[in-house]
Amino acid sequence: MQIAFHIGANCTDEDRLLKSVFRNADALLQQGIAVPGPGRYRKLLREAIDGLDGARPTSDARDVLLDAIVEDDKITRLVLSNDNFLTIPRRIFDHGVFYHQAEKKVRGLHSLFPDDDISLFMGMRHPASFLQETATRAGVTNLGEYLGLLAPLDLRWSDVIRRIKRAAPQIPLYVWCNEDTPLIWEELIRLFSGVPADMPVAGQFDVLSGIVTAEGLELLTSGIAALDHNDVDARQDLIADILETHALPEQVEDRIDLPELNDAVVQAMTASYEADLDLIGQMEGVALILPFD
Repeated sequence: MQIAFHIGANCTDEDRLLKSVFRNADALLQQGIAVPGPGRYRKLLREAIDGLDGARPTSDARDVLLDAIVEDDKITRLVLSNDNFLTIPRRIFDHGVFYHQAEKKVRGLHSLFPDDDISLFMGMRHPASFLQETATRAGVTNLGEYLGLLAPLDLRWSDVIRRIKRAAPQIPLYVWCNEDTPLIWEELIRLFSGVPADMPVAGQFDVLSGIVTAEGLELLTSGIAALDHNDVDARQDLIADILETHALPEQVEDRIDLPELNDAVVQAMTASYEADLDLIGQMEGVALILPFD
């Protein structure tokens, strides 16, 4: 069975991708693709992985889990998502390591489904806005206490990805930048769900509808309707134009007010993030999804 699992990262998605895919659940089911509700598997998988503690699962663990998650035995692809799979916000920097539980979680997932075709999906975010949002969610006001041994400029998504790949080198990993999601949302829905290329999808405007004006959304929907559906570049060009002229500033501009993240630090983090993305784009077994690519 194919198992597509969106594993986060924290504060990059808020279940939006799952919700958009779920809007297509009935049509996907006709294709043998199941999108179960998260209540069926999030706690179950967390407890199963934590319970392993590095040991091998029982021989029937995989079948027991699948029976609890999906009822139809004709399913060929399972679509799962949990923004907090790697950890919860307040524990992201435990032990002075950015997502120190990443290897354990991914290795545990693979051991539970050793013969299944697993693929992992993960959104990233500018480290400064990521720190701002995760610290807020964790109830932290002192960034030094939150980061422990780390400094803001130490954050590298490539480090997290490298450790994930080391834990399960055979599992493909698809990553993207949170900042790019308005441009690539339909592509993410299709890639994550595994929907056939010729099948229409719902939810392609779910992100854009919250960040552009009503006029902009109307222009966008009418403009896309006039495009060749297979022309991804033209669609992304149109979305970029709409964002340029009709974006809601309060919805697209990150507010960063932690005192440790002054303008100079944020500027340095931006340069580091861009260099890190270049490195990630060259990693074996990792697909960096970019607009206009």
